[in-house]
Amino acid sequence: MEAILNIWNTIMTLPERIPFLVYIYLIVGFVLLIKGADWFVDGASAVAKLLKVPSVVIGLTIVAMGTSAPEAAVSITAGLKGSNEIAISNVIGSNLFNLLMVIGICAAIKAFSTDMEILKRDMPVNIGATLLMFLFLLNGTLSRLEGAILLAALLIYLTVVVRSALKNRKGNMETQEEPKEKQLTIPMIILCILVGLAAIVWGGDLVVDNAQRIALSFGMSPMLVGLTIVAMGTSLPELVTSIVASRKGESGLALGNAVGSCLFNILFILGLSSVLSPITPTGSGIVESITDTGILLGISILMLILSATGKKVSRVEGVICVLLYAAYMAFAILRCYVF
Repeated sequence: MEAILNIWNTIMTLPERIPFLVYIYLIVGFVLLIKGADWFVDGASAVAKLLKVPSVVIGLTIVAMGTSAPEAAVSITAGLKGSNEIAISNVIGSNLFNLLMVIGICAAIKAFSTDMEILKRDMPVNIGATLLMFLFLLNGTLSRLEGAILLAALLIYLTVVVRSALKNRKGNMETQEEPKEKQLTIPMIILCILVGLAAIVWGGDLVVDNAQRIALSFGMSPMLVGLTIVAMGTSLPELVTSIVASRKGESGLALGNAVGSCLFNILFILGLSSVLSPITPTGSGIVESITDTGILLGISILMLILSATGKKVSRVEGVICVLLYAAYMAFAILRCYVF
């Protein structure tokens, strides 16, 4: 066992001696995060189906949490390792990417109508969650109590959403049938869950460690790495899912996917991360965290306005969203190297 641990430690510390491996390890980490989330969702969904849990509830809970698993693994790992700037900037960066790039690219591909339930319920809740995050950060830390409040808010939100979904489902049960899919065997379910969780944990560890090495080698702040490289990498599941949906003529799914992911990122990931280990950015990271959360709050309000005007997101508005994201990236980079 000791020999195996020594070999493992040697492999994990290779980037310290061979610099270019840091990028290989970072990519491997992202792949493990994304595939691990897929396997975990498959296994957890199969368990829910065995227990006769309605598919709509699976989608609103297990699948939603599963697509946020990469962000959760990175933020929780970073928080426990004391990399607070990466922990919080990953959530902020992922939410900005979801709102501007995921929705923007999908709208640019094909304009889509706004789902009224998302417009009236989920988007205002997302603004409220972002405002809560902004207020909590004003004192420079996210405490365990504040994390518990975020988790409590998530439970209330999920209760409302699941009750609404079940109510609507009962009304449609006579006209809709559950699609028949090939069910995984129990050994395969256990394997998917265990391998998925292991891949998520290992992937999160690789991403955090190697993102820190990249930041140090280029003189980048951990905050910038979290906002850019890490946030984009962990948001790949949402982006790919939404683009595929858009190409199939189901662009409207992008809005629900992006807003739902934003809510889970704040309420679940930041909530759980700060409960396990209080998040306290240091130095300029405090001001940057508050500033970026304020920008995120403004973007969340803007997306509500864009979605409400004409009850759709047009192709022009999609292009504007992408340009806004590019402008924010330029601001974040200039802030790190110039200001």
